Amino acid sequence: MSLCKSYGKDKVIFATKEDHETPSTVQLPESEPRQGLILENGDINWNCPCLGGMAIGPCGVEFREAFSCFHYSQAQPKGSDCYEAFSTMNECMREYPGVYKQNLNEEEDEDASNVAGMIAGDEGDEDDKEDVDPPTKSVAAEKTVATKAK
Repeated sequence: MSLCKSYGKDKVIFATKEDHETPSTVQLPESEPRQGLILENGDINWNCPCLGGMAIGPCGVEFREAFSCFHYSQAQPKGSDCYEAFSTMNECMREYPGVYKQNLNEEEDEDASNVAGMIAGDEGDEDDKEDVDPPTKSVAAEKTVATKAK
């Protein structure tokens, strides 16, 4: 026969060998299906943990508008009609770098403008591309490889 003792919020159950000999009769309830980002009716689940709190942060309204625009977009390529919404969201996020952890250096600004140009349908000029030599091994890396080979 088992014995139960309560210690504040905790409950301790001492079970005997006889208690474990009979199969359990506990019935677990059916688990609810997990909701993903897109609900069955096609709406966006703003409470999805996959959004990482973006929908409720300081730029939550801007994020929801941009994401909704992209989700419901019929344009080809998808989301190409959402440039303004994403620009507004980006501007808002720049105002809160501590929250959104952006590195606002020049290289990323250039990359962002290139992406924005692609979304807007601008094709980059082929003359803008530079010839880049493949990376070469440093002297230390060559010595390391030579040492390992011996």
